[in-house]
Amino acid sequence: MNLTSSIRDYYINNFPADAVDLLEREENPGEIFTSISDKSIARLFEYVDPASLKILFLALSPERQTRVLQLVSIRCALLILRDLSADERKATVKSLPASVQKEFNQLLEIPSHTAGRFMDRVQVTAHGDQTVRQTLESIRQSSAHRIRSLYLVTRDGVLTGRVDLQDMALASADAPMEELNQPVKDVAYLNSTEDELVDLFDRSRLDSIPVVDHDFKLIGIIRYTNLFQAAEDAASADIQRMVGVSADERALSPPLFAVKRRIIWLHINLLTAFLAAAVVGLFESTIAQFTALAILLPVVAGQSGNAGSQALAVTMRGLALREVSTLHWRAIMSKEVRIGLINGSILAITCGLGVWLWSQSWGLALVIAIAMVTAMLIAGISGALVPMVLSRMGQDPATAASIILTTVTDVAGFLAFLGTATLLAGLL
Repeated sequence: MNLTSSIRDYYINNFPADAVDLLEREENPGEIFTSISDKSIARLFEYVDPASLKILFLALSPERQTRVLQLVSIRCALLILRDLSADERKATVKSLPASVQKEFNQLLEIPSHTAGRFMDRVQVTAHGDQTVRQTLESIRQSSAHRIRSLYLVTRDGVLTGRVDLQDMALASADAPMEELNQPVKDVAYLNSTEDELVDLFDRSRLDSIPVVDHDFKLIGIIRYTNLFQAAEDAASADIQRMVGVSADERALSPPLFAVKRRIIWLHINLLTAFLAAAVVGLFESTIAQFTALAILLPVVAGQSGNAGSQALAVTMRGLALREVSTLHWRAIMSKEVRIGLINGSILAITCGLGVWLWSQSWGLALVIAIAMVTAMLIAGISGALVPMVLSRMGQDPATAASIILTTVTDVAGFLAFLGTATLLAGLL
């Protein structure tokens, strides 16, 4: 390895995020890959935008693809494989060693948000009859990072316990590892859900949890940092999905990638907009007779939309943090009804006075005041009800809640205002 390659490897290993920023600006990343090691490429892939992983992976030679796929984390490897076409994925997995092929074929069948998607490979283990000196030497040779504890296994790979590195540092170099062994009370399985993993970490207060099979053989490790990062990614993904943006899209994703992910939801939004427009069309004669209604129409719709979004955000947060479940719908609905009536009444007074000062029409002020209370009440109920219903149906509330709520609040606002105006036309 020459000096340039050594410097690049050093920079990548110590500043991977900055290196990825530079890499994603390169028109031909394959040229960069030829001058850095497989470990450095694997390090880069852990920080690359998921939308770009496939492109960068395919820029490698087939031989390097095989080596890099075994070096990256399981999470990263699955992101790469799932983005490949069926033929590409089959060829890539087939190029791996037989034992690794079996592992990846099993992992590819694991559902999202389960332990198999969060775990890391086991970098180093120890046996009970090893000495502390021998174990520390194994750790040094493995070049393992972020290790605070070590798992003990039998010769058959069955998990028997764990040892903290602090205990190893304080123990005699010739002490057998089994003397430092602590029983493992909490373990995860490949199909353990994300919620179950959170409960395990809350209960154990450890930095990592072992993943075992049904024979209690150690197959991976889930680190708290990985699960925390996954929770952050899920939260940010929910924010994007709420406005019809794919969870895979990043700020620097290719334009065509973004367009393909957004265009479907934009068409759905367009359909819901036509539905709201159709409601306005029902009151065309009323609007033609009282043109001031057209000016004030966005006021009611806008306020109901904001109120609905507030209720939606609070309810979705409660569901995400498991503060509430769908069984609490009555309590939540009761709360939002009270909030809607109080906020609606206050805004009705403020808005009614403003409209009266502007139009000098008590009738128009009364119409918008009644409409405001009605729209705010419906918006609050809808904001709480939509995510609860979607959750009860087994759907992700973040995926469609915002679009459904926007339609409901727009239609409710238009109906409340124009319907009240039609009924009280004699006062206008």
